[in-house]
Amino acid sequence: MRSSLVIGLSFVAALILSVVPMPAPFDAGRPMWLAMVVAYWVMALPHRVGLLTAWVAGLATDVLFGELFGQNALVLVMVAWLVLLLYQRIRRFPLWQQSLVMLPVLGIAQMVSLWLSSLVGNRPPTLLYLLPALVSTVLWPWVFTVLRLLRRRFHVL
Repeated sequence: MRSSLVIGLSFVAALILSVVPMPAPFDAGRPMWLAMVVAYWVMALPHRVGLLTAWVAGLATDVLFGELFGQNALVLVMVAWLVLLLYQRIRRFPLWQQSLVMLPVLGIAQMVSLWLSSLVGNRPPTLLYLLPALVSTVLWPWVFTVLRLLRRRFHVL
């Protein structure tokens, strides 16, 4: 029960961080908090957190941002699926190599999100759309460390 609460609260914290106001120049590089949290829990506990969890978290994001229903759900399921394919390898890498693996995973997620946005007519004008993937890659070691400390502190299995 307690471990499910810790996982759920980490998802809630990621959703809150996704909507926290930022200055306009920095908003273009807003980290992909929820995608990083999904990637961590799928990598750490693939038997508990998987595609269904990513789908539900994505639907919550769609509702929160008022976007096309299922857009973020599809993107987060894709992130979870890619991490599920690679989690046994990624877990053995040092943090800097994990960050290098997360760059294409999050970059692909951003490109799919860009493609889905352009289908609806909300196409951003520049390739700055990939900046969140780069910022998230830089932040990955800290997110990983904080979530691992929480997992160990509360004995999440």
